[in-house]
Amino acid sequence: MMNQSTKPYLIRSIYDWCSDNGFTPYISVKVFKELDIPKEYVRDNEIVFNISAIAVHELNISNDGLSFTARFNGIAKRLDIPLDAIKGIFAKEVNQGITFSSDGIENRDNTESLGNRSFNQNTPIFEEKKVRQPKLRVIK
Repeated sequence: MMNQSTKPYLIRSIYDWCSDNGFTPYISVKVFKELDIPKEYVRDNEIVFNISAIAVHELNISNDGLSFTARFNGIAKRLDIPLDAIKGIFAKEVNQGITFSSDGIENRDNTESLGNRSFNQNTPIFEEKKVRQPKLRVIK
């Protein structure tokens, strides 16, 4: 018996956490040739989608992938995104979420070079807040 991936469960939990707290859930998707998405929004072989209830319709996060209908330039389009293309999910307002390691997407036959680069940490939404180290001092 093969264990199922934890990825769809983690995506659903972060999505629910965003919804419960009034945050906007975004997913980052690694683009590959077979993925049917609006190409004009792709940057560095990556596309980011707002998947909030007001931005998409018929959102389904299954154990095989994520699907929804959204409007691009006024035209409704159904998107089916396989789990291995999802790089992360996060709340826009607080820059918190989860990123996933590659699930073999680099092994797909692709005429474009996807490379083995990690999650785009230079995107302002993904900037981590600097945390100061705690300092202890003795008070007598």
